[in-house]
Amino acid sequence: MQLDRLTITFSALADPTRRAILQRLALGEASVSDLAAPFNISMPAISRHLKVLEQAGLVARTRQAQWRPVQLTAAPLAEVAGWVDRYRQHWQGQFDRMDAYLAELQKGDPDAKQ
Repeated sequence: MQLDRLTITFSALADPTRRAILQRLALGEASVSDLAAPFNISMPAISRHLKVLEQAGLVARTRQAQWRPVQLTAAPLAEVAGWVDRYRQHWQGQFDRMDAYLAELQKGDPDAKQ
């Protein structure tokens, strides 16, 4: 079974350690050891997390002499944001209808607080 990009991205984002790594990378590129510092897990475990993020297209590794910095790649996050935005528009419409309904109720009830 072939997974679509959105599924792969959500799967990568499902882990709190990977989300924390992305949050750190939003500040700028970092080495693997810098990314591992806040966590009480082994370097191989951090490498596995980075591999998942890299396969999802969320991070990229480059080479600068002996240093291999990791960088955030935000394109898959934009795809997730677009998908979520369609539902946000639906929710907003529901809230707008509820606001209108509550306003109508308040008009009909003189004891309702404004």
